[in-house]
Amino acid sequence: MGLQAAALPPQTQHVQLHFKEYGRGRAVILLHGLFGSSDNWHSLALRLSPSFHVLVPDQRNHGQSPHSDRMSYELMAADVAALMDSRGIGSAAVLGHSMGGKTAMQFALQFPDRVERLIVVDMAPRAYAPVHRGVMAALLALDLKLFSTRQAIEDALAPEIPDVSVRRFLLKNIGTTPGAGFFWKLNLRGLLDQNESLYRPVSPTPSGAGPFSKPGLFVRGGKSDYLGPDDEPLIRALFSNSEIRTVPEAGHWVHADAPEAFLRMVLDFLKAE
Repeated sequence: MGLQAAALPPQTQHVQLHFKEYGRGRAVILLHGLFGSSDNWHSLALRLSPSFHVLVPDQRNHGQSPHSDRMSYELMAADVAALMDSRGIGSAAVLGHSMGGKTAMQFALQFPDRVERLIVVDMAPRAYAPVHRGVMAALLALDLKLFSTRQAIEDALAPEIPDVSVRRFLLKNIGTTPGAGFFWKLNLRGLLDQNESLYRPVSPTPSGAGPFSKPGLFVRGGKSDYLGPDDEPLIRALFSNSEIRTVPEAGHWVHADAPEAFLRMVLDFLKAE
């Protein structure tokens, strides 16, 4: 079964993730990006479910999963290991987009025996600039109790977040409580306080561990600058049996911009011998 959650060292204690489950067969785990949730993968999970047992968690501080004041890719990898333990899954193919791609990479390095195949969507293992602090601050600045409609919240965000598609994506993180109004499902304070951790490179742990040598697929959007030619040497060093493919018509949200091309690529890779 591999490493059990109870055996994890103190610095990698897990939280119990909320998740959705689809289909039967070989296990596949789908990991969303920053400000996302398991809902982002519903369409893909349905398409994979005739052939695979698909688990789609909300990562810590997102969706319906627990909030924590601790946030690191080592911790998020431990969360995935604990989820697999809870479902009796020894190993799985792991797919992650953006922040979820870093969680997937960290999981493959931290628990290599538990990963059969790795798919990383538009993300490299390197450090990135912390570009979302302003978004987090803008969301935190809103007192949701003062609003009676989602449209009013969207209008209030417009000056700080002018892109309509980005605003509406962020608004998916608003929940409602009868009689108490709106609330953020995200742990915005925790995400802001731990912001730098989200932009750090993945860590090849334990110290001295070799590269992940099982099959890997890195999918980049042709219109995105998140994963470029300069990232390829580090990918090859850490994930030695990986191929890098481009979806020319897609941006950072490859699976949303080109769903059919992305699905074909994923299915071909998962079903390869």
